[in-house]
Amino acid sequence: MDSGTKRRLGWSFLSNIVSRFSQTAITFIQVPVFLHFWSMQLYGSWLVLNSIPNYLAFSNSGFGTVAGNDMTMLVAGGDREHALQVFQSCWWLIMTICTTITLLLCGTLYFLPAARLLKIGAISETDTKWIIFYLAVSILLAQLEMLLQSAYRSIGRYPYGAFVKSAMAVTAFTCTLLSVALGYGARTTALVYAVASIAGTLFLALLVKHDIPWIEFGWRHARFSEIRRITRPAIAFMGFPIGIALNMQGTLLAVSYALGPVSVVIFSTARTVSRGALQMVQMINSTFEPELTLSFGAGKIDLTRALHRRACQLALLVAAVVVGGVMVVGPSFLHHWTGGHVPPSRGLLNVLLLVVVIYALWSTSSTLLTSTNQHQKMAAVYLAATSLTCVACYFFARWKGLYGAAAALLLSELAMNCYVLPASLLIAKDSFPAFMASMLHYPESLTPAALLARLRRRKVEVEF
Repeated sequence: MDSGTKRRLGWSFLSNIVSRFSQTAITFIQVPVFLHFWSMQLYGSWLVLNSIPNYLAFSNSGFGTVAGNDMTMLVAGGDREHALQVFQSCWWLIMTICTTITLLLCGTLYFLPAARLLKIGAISETDTKWIIFYLAVSILLAQLEMLLQSAYRSIGRYPYGAFVKSAMAVTAFTCTLLSVALGYGARTTALVYAVASIAGTLFLALLVKHDIPWIEFGWRHARFSEIRRITRPAIAFMGFPIGIALNMQGTLLAVSYALGPVSVVIFSTARTVSRGALQMVQMINSTFEPELTLSFGAGKIDLTRALHRRACQLALLVAAVVVGGVMVVGPSFLHHWTGGHVPPSRGLLNVLLLVVVIYALWSTSSTLLTSTNQHQKMAAVYLAATSLTCVACYFFARWKGLYGAAAALLLSELAMNCYVLPASLLIAKDSFPAFMASMLHYPESLTPAALLARLRRRKVEVEF
């Protein structure tokens, strides 16, 4: 692995930390601010209206990602002209989809009594419709932002693109908070957020044009054949958020039907604690994915194989360390976090932590499939596995209670490992024995002896 690749991986990891931190900060800051300036009823109505446009993200989910993968592989192979065709084709495809959805949404909002259907009492009917419209525009623009961010990814500047995207999200969020703090209502706040999102998208487009001269905005290079080629893998990407919804919400419904709402609270809170390791695993995935696309597009199979091995190795290591920590402090944290309302079941938590470790391997390995647009079959397998898991969760819960429900989650994770690992190893031209052996082989600088020697040297330096 050359120094350039290591440097990009380091910057990518830092940019992912910034992105994750900004998302976490937004989540924690917005609640006290909104509740301080708005009533509980108004904020509750805002949350309901905010959740409705999120479903529109499924409509063109994946187009920017698939186009970005294609562009990265093409640029790595020296074919910028074809990459420009992909960019312009996807740009106009997303624009067409967004325009069509906006027009349909306008017609739907015009005829339907949105506030009455959603049981919104704190916001008027007219304001409810405008809020949904403004927020929907912001959600749809995110697809164009993803395509623009992918342009930076195609030239090996993924960290910069991710940082700019995080800065735009924080800016739009800050504008929203200022609107709330200045005493404006929900409709004006939604408008401010939409205007900030539009301005951010235009700013990002100008940056891309300035930093990547071969990117052109227009339709001269757009090709219907390119649109048709990227549509299938883009639609396949929709299988992942649907599968996640089945895995998260579908299993909760299964537990509810089998054991009742009290068991849902116990199961849900324990799973939330157990999934802390997934945040770090997902950061590793996001860090390695652009490099996997670059190496594969450039035909560097040896580098692709090395990156895949190291990503899986780090994911398992991080998952094991975090899981070990949660096993120690998890039950106590769960007890204090819920104020003693949820019993700290160590056995239930241990089963859910095992699910996390098994998930870490296939999830990270799957980045090789998604980064090279070879994920269609994986999406179908994931949908099937999560659907069957929901059914199994109900019957297992009726049979063995919450332990059975937790054990049912292992089914989809094991099924995904059985499919993903062989598929990824085939792309990387790797063998299963060599891959498994690499999981136990760490760089010399990370061995216990090397780490101990480094600590001793630092101790001597401090004493000196």
